[in-house]
Amino acid sequence: MNKILEQIQHIGIVPVVVLEHLEDAKPLAKALCEGGLPCAEVTYRTASAHDAIESMLEDYPDMCVGAGTVLTIEHVNSAILAGAKYIVSPGLNPKIVKYCIARDIPVIPGVATPSEVEQAMELGLEVVKFFPAEAAGGIKMIDAMSAPYPNMRFMPTGGISPANMNEYLSNPKVIACGGSWMVKSNLLEDKKFDEIKLLVKQAVETMTR
Repeated sequence: MNKILEQIQHIGIVPVVVLEHLEDAKPLAKALCEGGLPCAEVTYRTASAHDAIESMLEDYPDMCVGAGTVLTIEHVNSAILAGAKYIVSPGLNPKIVKYCIARDIPVIPGVATPSEVEQAMELGLEVVKFFPAEAAGGIKMIDAMSAPYPNMRFMPTGGISPANMNEYLSNPKVIACGGSWMVKSNLLEDKKFDEIKLLVKQAVETMTR
């Protein structure tokens, strides 16, 4: 696997972050790193995504920060310019995947069906995002899809929580889980970075691999 993907596998949990306000980027990065998860998937659902990635990496350059909800080539270029180390998309867009591969940018597109897994394999990918994980069949679906595609690895995202996190992580086909429960919008809105740090620590302490 690519070194960034290996780093994500080592970390185990990727906090999925929607940052509405740029000023929250640095204190959030601090909370994540001090809590034990030096990683984030900053989603391109807000206008502040580019600047937020840049801001996080300014204070924490070794942090494994990527861009999520990447839907266009423009998003890819913006994210990489900001310093993003990997790209995540909710679906499998061959145009985006090919663009990233041609530039040696780690890309994790979303899949939910065997047909999409085969498309990802055809494009040369070894790791895909399984999304929306719980709604698309959960760990049973990963088990089923792993049988005909034993070389594919998954990063399930969508409906992941402390209650089911380890069920996913115990599966050897899962490299990491993406989750937003530690960085919910209300916690960010209320600037509760100490609470975010506590939730991150709890996730790390209860994580089993």
